[in-house]
Amino acid sequence: MELIIEWAWIIALMLGAGLLAGFAAGLFGIGGGFVVVPALYVLLPLIGTQAEELSHVAVGTSLATIIVTSLRSMQSHARRGAVDFVILKSWAPWIVVGSLAGVLLASRVSSAGLAIIFGIGVLMMAVHFLYPVLRSVQLGTEMPGGAGRSALATGLGAFSSLLGIGGGTIAIIVMTLYGRDIHRAIGTASGVGVIIALPGTLGFMAIGWGASGLPPLSLGYVNLLGACAIVITSYVSAPWGVALAHHLSPKWLQRVFGFYLVFVGLLMIRNGLAA
Repeated sequence: MELIIEWAWIIALMLGAGLLAGFAAGLFGIGGGFVVVPALYVLLPLIGTQAEELSHVAVGTSLATIIVTSLRSMQSHARRGAVDFVILKSWAPWIVVGSLAGVLLASRVSSAGLAIIFGIGVLMMAVHFLYPVLRSVQLGTEMPGGAGRSALATGLGAFSSLLGIGGGTIAIIVMTLYGRDIHRAIGTASGVGVIIALPGTLGFMAIGWGASGLPPLSLGYVNLLGACAIVITSYVSAPWGVALAHHLSPKWLQRVFGFYLVFVGLLMIRNGLAA
């Protein structure tokens, strides 16, 4: 009976993480990884994940949830005409290349090192939410092409897959710098999350195949139990974030989210150093 109650609590917490991840995905155009990875980092040891595999399973599972979370968010934004599919098609090949490069890099980093990298990346994103100094800057009216597009898209994919995030924040910054309005940038960024997460998930499955210390119901570094629990509720809550993004000013929520990212970033760096 105690075991049943313990598992019920774990699943309930994963479902709760999914609610927050889906809402954040819809509101900010992100994939929800900033919520999912730290939540899984806490929950995965409870179902038997060993410390040396913990960060990789958290990141890989987060990417799996982002496929559904970002797709759901993109569909909701597309109904409002807020997704630029021309940008997605032209950036997709380079984002995929970057995503796979991020997976390759993750395969060469320890769990502790990956936790530290995640923490540093989260702190970098926190600066944007707390001090969005680039919001009023515009570098041009046309999105970068040629070498500029290749470099930006590849870097975006690599950074995002390494952290287990959808890359929405970076994509939004780039698009607003080149004249896209914030609602269209958020909607298009949700599509970027799908492009990052698909190859990233497959990559983490591959590099973790046959690894020891994985929790039950895992395909490589993707835990199916965690992914399914989070996907179920994030699928429901993503449209809530979309509705809020289109009807309310999210500035105060961005500040709250920024402080949350500072806390998570410092905590993950501490955990990585302690390991």
